[in-house]
Amino acid sequence: MDRVPILKLGDILIVSIQIDLQDQSVLALQEDLADKVVATGARGVIIDITAVEIVDSFIGRMLATIAAISRMLDAETVVVGMRPAVAITLVELGLSLGGVRTALNLEKGVALLKHIEGPHSATAAP
Repeated sequence: MDRVPILKLGDILIVSIQIDLQDQSVLALQEDLADKVVATGARGVIIDITAVEIVDSFIGRMLATIAAISRMLDAETVVVGMRPAVAITLVELGLSLGGVRTALNLEKGVALLKHIEGPHSATAAP
């Protein structure tokens, strides 16, 4: 089973989904991410779905679940890199992804998390 890498940038964790997610890899990602949020004290999580071309209700629920887990652990989640077709499909499936913020790209996602956390965020530190 392939595991999704989780990178750390200041107090932000970056998850770049580059593989087709199956049930087991999603469960592993949820556990790995929750452990990493607690271990690092991360205040934000960015999920980069630039490589995701097709979504279904499973992927939509996965994103919402990861965001809910992160919020429970005091970290905000931003999904970045969503393609127009993916956004259209999620809306057509009735998945509004409540509680999940979005940004067009990684740079805008980091800026959004900095804005949410305020000027004293560790992501703004050198």
